[in-house]
Amino acid sequence: MFDLTKIVRDNIKALTPYSSARDEFKGMEGVFLDANENPFGKYNRYPDPYQRELKRVISGLKKVEEENIFLGNGSDEIIDLLFTVFCNPGKDVALTLSPTYGMYEVSAGINDVELVSIPLKYNFQMDLKKVKSALGNTRLKLIFICSPNNPTGNSMDESNIDFILNNFNGIVVIDEAYIDFSPQRSWSALIRKYPNLVVMQTLSKAWGLAGARLGMAFANCEIIAYLNKVKPPYNVSALNQEIAVECIQHKEDIEDKVKLILTERTKIEKQLAEINLVEKIYHSDANFLLVKVTDADKIYDELIEKNLVVRNRNNVIVNCLRITIGTPEENERLISELNKIAHAKSIIYR
Repeated sequence: MFDLTKIVRDNIKALTPYSSARDEFKGMEGVFLDANENPFGKYNRYPDPYQRELKRVISGLKKVEEENIFLGNGSDEIIDLLFTVFCNPGKDVALTLSPTYGMYEVSAGINDVELVSIPLKYNFQMDLKKVKSALGNTRLKLIFICSPNNPTGNSMDESNIDFILNNFNGIVVIDEAYIDFSPQRSWSALIRKYPNLVVMQTLSKAWGLAGARLGMAFANCEIIAYLNKVKPPYNVSALNQEIAVECIQHKEDIEDKVKLILTERTKIEKQLAEINLVEKIYHSDANFLLVKVTDADKIYDELIEKNLVVRNRNNVIVNCLRITIGTPEENERLISELNKIAHAKSIIYR
């Protein structure tokens, strides 16, 4: 039976968290002379440290109880806090499936945690045989699974994730940053079934709030309590809380934009397939396409000269560019420039 206390760091279990002025008085009305704030201004007061109103609207949106929600200054803060809670520096181990989101590796390095990286198979699915062998490492505390994955775009096989959840006595983190673009179900509905599951989502992608830095974690109450214990007291600003609430209250607009992005993704995929520079377009459940081209470095440089910025992933997947789906006008310009590059090359090699 899974026992969370066995994998939480001893110093974190013993930690007395910082108690802010807003922890000691939770009311909304009064003469506030307790937090050394400036008495003048619109945003002169510290924000709610537990983001109660925002959690309320997120709870209604995601069908997750408020007590099972943690909010961070972007998902990157949540990743870092998970290392803080569960991994002893210089001793414990985390695992990722590569290629994947680079912040897992960066956070592991910052926290002095060894990172085991198991390569994905040719179809970008996990190699379950190799993962099974890694589960026997008693120092392994965290497994990060990005699904849909970045930069490959595909969702991970649910049966493989289910096997890990049932056979690993550490924390399984499923990063669903792109779930709003995917037909796959979210694992957030299963946090009560799996006490070792943490599901991360974000308002940066489908919700268009990358500049607001708002990450979400869904997990059982014990895990949420530990994250609250170690987080900075006011980690999500009042401005970011307000704009997130307003955005969610207009979710119909967001849903329309997501539909447009998905329509554009299908259109661009067809157009890219007709360009002779393109060798392969990988299936995507996200708001981007991973595209294998004849010479990623050269094509990337030529697009940059036209002020068209895509992501060159040649260093992790040979000759691949990651192309985010933009507005219809931006997408038309990209296809036009790629056709020009292809046409120029065909003239040179005649």
